[in-house]
Amino acid sequence: MTSERPHQRSDTHRAVMRWILAAFYAAAGAAHLVAPDKLLAITPSWVPFAPQVILLTGLCELAGAAALVTKPLRWWAGVALAAYALSVWPANFKHAIDGIDLPYIASSWLYHGPRLALQPVIIWWALYAAGVIDWPWRRHRS
Repeated sequence: MTSERPHQRSDTHRAVMRWILAAFYAAAGAAHLVAPDKLLAITPSWVPFAPQVILLTGLCELAGAAALVTKPLRWWAGVALAAYALSVWPANFKHAIDGIDLPYIASSWLYHGPRLALQPVIIWWALYAAGVIDWPWRRHRS
């Protein structure tokens, strides 16, 4: 039996969630910088200056990952990464609908279906891990 209080467990869970999410965003940011031409294929045609946007989004993912695990910037990182996840959703739809092959990502609805359905979970994850929201769990204030 542990002597941790519920809010301490919540803080531990959020910390683990932050580090996992930061690792995913750091990997995605690196992919944007290393293989931008691959990501250009899934960028919707209405995105202006697509190569530059891909470079900028890679840098934003890396900065967001670092900020998420930095206490003074955590709240803002959660909001920014949630907004970012929402803004790249159209590229995920294009990737799925057009059946574009990318390295290490199967062009299959076994990948795309869950990926598209879980985008709101990624948005929630960023907000919850950063302490922006407590939903669906409420912290009890003493």
